[in-house]
Amino acid sequence: MSTQDRPLRVAIVGAGPAGIYAADALMKSDTASERGVSIDLYERMPAPFGLIRYGVAPDHPRIKGIITALHKVLDKPQVRLLGNVDYGTDITLDDLRTLYDAVVFSTGATDDRLMDLPGIDLDGSYGAAQFVAWYDGHPDFPRTWPLEAEKVAVIGVGNVALDVARVLAKTGDELLPTEIPPNVYEGLKANKAVEVHVFGRRGPAQAKFTPLELKELDHSPNIEVIVDPEDIDYDEGSAVARRGSKITDQVATIIENYAIREVGDRPHKLFLHFFESPVEILGDDGKVVGLRTERTQLDGTGNVKPTGKVTDWEVGAVYRAVGYLSDNLPAIPFDDQAGVIPNEAGRIFDEGEHLTGLYTTGWVKRGPIGLIGHTKGDANETVECILNDMKDGLLNEPASPGEDDVIALLESRDIPFTTWDGWYRLDEHERKLGEAEGRERVKVVEREDMLAAAEPDKIQR
Repeated sequence: MSTQDRPLRVAIVGAGPAGIYAADALMKSDTASERGVSIDLYERMPAPFGLIRYGVAPDHPRIKGIITALHKVLDKPQVRLLGNVDYGTDITLDDLRTLYDAVVFSTGATDDRLMDLPGIDLDGSYGAAQFVAWYDGHPDFPRTWPLEAEKVAVIGVGNVALDVARVLAKTGDELLPTEIPPNVYEGLKANKAVEVHVFGRRGPAQAKFTPLELKELDHSPNIEVIVDPEDIDYDEGSAVARRGSKITDQVATIIENYAIREVGDRPHKLFLHFFESPVEILGDDGKVVGLRTERTQLDGTGNVKPTGKVTDWEVGAVYRAVGYLSDNLPAIPFDDQAGVIPNEAGRIFDEGEHLTGLYTTGWVKRGPIGLIGHTKGDANETVECILNDMKDGLLNEPASPGEDDVIALLESRDIPFTTWDGWYRLDEHERKLGEAEGRERVKVVEREDMLAAAEPDKIQR
């Protein structure tokens, strides 16, 4: 069979939104209707959806509604999910080149971006991504989390910082109606935090919150949001930013409203601090006892300069929410400084040369910035490169492009891979667990339990 007499075979490594959007773009292309496409979505977790499942706070069901749209893509017959398959371990780049015309890496960003701060390694200093993975029931993270500190600091002024601060400030019972697993509920129920301090080095007009998430802080009957009126300050650069962005203006207005109101009596206090640049995590006997910040001031451009005024904040834990970092994948070039796979419009490059048939999309392509919806544009750009390279005869020439070939390979290696049908079984199982407790679902944490629910015939118990 000649290349053009069979469907275009594409592997997508990473079944989060970026990978699924790439599959959707391929299926909507002219090639799909003319030649046909056959897509395998690889995912190292037993369940799909990436950061939608393991990176979104459990009390944000609105965002999780995106799964409904992603479901429709994975329901298509041209797409096959191969979960619980770890790229680089269970299947290699050489394997993928043998099996597919093109390979797209959409592995996202799940680690914490490094922060050069004295005291970063103290006991009680945590990366936000680790905490998020814990409360989202990620099977590869510990089942318990130390929540002994009564006063906690969160560094960062993005939505992840808000998620972390909100989860720390809420009670376990407030979060119980969500899908949190039992171990997370027990941990949050014992949480001793009554004060949460969020720190940003610039002002309200430079915060990266979104308005809805910022407003949601105030919806909890247990959280009192507090902003010091001294932190409401703008320069010409800030004014330009507010005029140029409706979202920026809304965020600044919400922060102003928090600052001008009387402080109420809700039991947990959540402070939003601006113009405070972290300079050191303070420790005693190897444990976090405080955070030192330096006061900053606007310089006219929207940026800030130091003032020399230092404040020590008494806190027992510090969470760093300063951005995510992508993994360096085996056999794939990686730009350590930018934290991305070197690429041009999605084509993977190594030392100025496009690696034939290799592409990337999503956060590992452009860095962990933007909202989930922004990955659609990334996917469209990458898919356009694949289709153009197909027309120019510049894709891989796989030796074993049959759809059954990869299944035979995985089975020969005794890899208990999960399928889209398996996700439906796991989904039903989690919903039944939730129904028994009057909840929509209860998330299964243990990988073995996920596999047993998804693919019971493959698991030797």
